Amino acid sequence: MAFRYAAPVDDSSLRASDADRDRTAGILREALAEGRLTAEEHAERIDAVYGARTLGDLAPLVRDLPGGQGSADRTAAATASGTASVRPHGASVRPAWGASENLVAVFGGATRRGRWRPAPRTNALALFGGIEIDLTEAFFEQREIVLNVWAVFGGVEIKVPENISVRCAGSGVFGGFDVKTGEAPDPDAPVVVVTGFAVFGGVEAKPRRGKRLKNLRAVN
Repeated sequence: MAFRYAAPVDDSSLRASDADRDRTAGILREALAEGRLTAEEHAERIDAVYGARTLGDLAPLVRDLPGGQGSADRTAAATASGTASVRPHGASVRPAWGASENLVAVFGGATRRGRWRPAPRTNALALFGGIEIDLTEAFFEQREIVLNVWAVFGGVEIKVPENISVRCAGSGVFGGFDVKTGEAPDPDAPVVVVTGFAVFGGVEAKPRRGKRLKNLRAVN
């Protein structure tokens, strides 16, 4: 009986897991903090990370960054050995890819506040209108959420608890993009990333005094 050799597996075609996307997003965050990427480049690549379906989609996004060279091979090896699905303590607990919510205010207003559950990604467009996003009483079902906001002749106001991390990857063009960034002392605290643009408009994000999450380690 002739022996048949198995065809080699193309690791780049393997489906990417949430943990794979988390690792890639972490490399991009470090590159932004070190000045290796501009805010626009970071926002563009983060969009691609959350839309990636395979390891081959993720690899080019960090190939030119420290920690990115060869990371696809290591990720593929971990996936093949079954270890990629193991989540370290404090890692993101993100629902299925593609989960998002849209807020639109055109010549009007839109509000999201109270006891609500933010999607992994919230897209907000204020066109000659105003949007309020209040996260101070929200249930965080994943460690990191992204707010992609566009204020065009309008405004977006974001309120967050005092004890979470806030990062910014947005900018203003004839407008203001005022995000009070900061890292929470607790490494398990949720992370809110604010991206987007303000064009003849304004985006403001800041902690609300006296509002704090009670249990940073529990998934609500």
